Amino acid sequence: MNPKALRYFVAVAELNSFTAAAEKLHVAQPAVSMAIQKLEQGFGLQLFHRQERRVSLTDEGRSFLPHARRILQTMADAELAMAELGGLQSGEVKVGIPGMLGSYYFPPLLMAFRHRYPRLQLSVMESGTRKLQQMLLSGELDIAVIVADKLPDGLEACHFLRAQMMVVMPEDHPLASEESITLEAFFAEELVLFKEGYFHREVIDKLIAASNITPRIGFETNLIPLIKQIVRQGFGISTLLEMVISDDPTLVARPFREPVWLDLSLAWRREGYISRANRSFIDFIVQQAQLNPPQSQ
Repeated sequence: MNPKALRYFVAVAELNSFTAAAEKLHVAQPAVSMAIQKLEQGFGLQLFHRQERRVSLTDEGRSFLPHARRILQTMADAELAMAELGGLQSGEVKVGIPGMLGSYYFPPLLMAFRHRYPRLQLSVMESGTRKLQQMLLSGELDIAVIVADKLPDGLEACHFLRAQMMVVMPEDHPLASEESITLEAFFAEELVLFKEGYFHREVIDKLIAASNITPRIGFETNLIPLIKQIVRQGFGISTLLEMVISDDPTLVARPFREPVWLDLSLAWRREGYISRANRSFIDFIVQQAQLNPPQSQ
């Protein structure tokens, strides 16, 4: 099976256009059409419905698409494995990190890793943990930080960090004098929360479901500086990792009466090849987390 034809097929399937696929792949449009026609002839099946300005997958095409993606990913893994056996001295780590950890926990670790392995290239993507899982499964990322409670079948993971979620409020807030905060007191306040898809929001949604309480959500944003500013100005309270406000004297953090812990893991594709660069990154992060655990642990 021709790998080039598979790449063309996946591109057309994702873009619903031979022309757009050709532009993305930097090849002539007739070459894409011809390669897919040969693929269809080899199968004796039609993979696309061809309309005047748009194409769409047939049932057979939809069935073949995940197989084509897996074949291409397996070939890429094989090429990387063989390159490393041949003495590859450099590599790339493509890692996905949620915004809160990417801003406050990982920067010194990423710089320390780069200092130890100066010839390795780091590519960092910020997104919510559920989106990062999808990107892992599709091969867009090599490694991602995820919440370990729901691990898809296609992923493997190792735990590296346990951190406590804290209630965050301004110094003069009435709850700031409490040693810990009940769920009832927290949900009685106007809240500033992340949008859905981020572990911060999933923690709150689980607490809401368990408590059967209707929250008062005043703001939804994934911008941590904005969350802190809204809380600082007294327009609501939030819940964040303590590391986020450790250098901000205008905000205070209090634990929930029943502590809320996050177990975070580094995950990778179960069937994927783990390069030496990626394995080095995983080992380094786990080692550093053991040597320097968060203060709230």
